[in-house]
Amino acid sequence: MQYFADAHLPVIDGAITVPTGGGSEAFVDADDIAAVAAETLLAPTAPTAHYAPTGPQALTVAEVADSITAVTGRTVAHHDLDPEVWIESAIAAGLVPADYAVMMRWLTGAISSGNGSTPNDDVEKVTGRPPTAFLDFARRNAHAWTADR
Repeated sequence: MQYFADAHLPVIDGAITVPTGGGSEAFVDADDIAAVAAETLLAPTAPTAHYAPTGPQALTVAEVADSITAVTGRTVAHHDLDPEVWIESAIAAGLVPADYAVMMRWLTGAISSGNGSTPNDDVEKVTGRPPTAFLDFARRNAHAWTADR
């Protein structure tokens, strides 16, 4: 979730511009990942367990934009575009090195395919509390989208 509130996927001119092909993702709060990691290290109950924490629901980036709109009162949209145009533009602008294109293709492909769209109960199973919903994350981080940049 944090990449929506920092420089990775900024709101520019009222839009989050990232290729997703309309796919969804069970976006997870980094605080939840940290809580799972800490609990696993401090109180390992199943040393061979593997966790892949997710958020509580699969959302499209358009739904993420709607949540940001709801908490800020500023209209935010999602502009989906061709992944290759996005990647080549990022490289040409010097935002990422050319070698990183492989990772960008993997990341955008994971969302467009819905590969990460199934929520699981890992956060609650390990920490005893439910994972953070995107709307709660957005409320907690509204300043990221309302501060003048």
